[in-house]
Amino acid sequence: MPGWWKSGIEPIGALEAKDMLDRGEAVIVDVREPAELQATGKVPGALNIPRGAIEAQAQSAAPDFAPMLPKDKAIILYCGSGKRSDAAGRILRDLGYEKVLNLGGLKDWAEAGLPVDPGGS
Repeated sequence: MPGWWKSGIEPIGALEAKDMLDRGEAVIVDVREPAELQATGKVPGALNIPRGAIEAQAQSAAPDFAPMLPKDKAIILYCGSGKRSDAAGRILRDLGYEKVLNLGGLKDWAEAGLPVDPGGS
């Protein structure tokens, strides 16, 4: 991991992330802005919660509501380079999410030969 990773958010490789997703053990979240997804696509099935909105989204569910970010599954985060996903991971960890993983950037997923849903025009 690059030297700027100081938060302790555990990294995860793309193939391991895909296996966890296929087994239903994780939720994957793209923390980039919607325009970035439109331009470059996203991991199939990824939720889009921009980095600036992650705290509000994670706290918005009451205990009896089924939240978008369940605490009983791993949360796999990614962005463009891994920096925003690392910052979002720190927020989630501070909010009590125990299993938060950083995939890094969408490029890491694509470079592993995994499919990317296209963006829009």
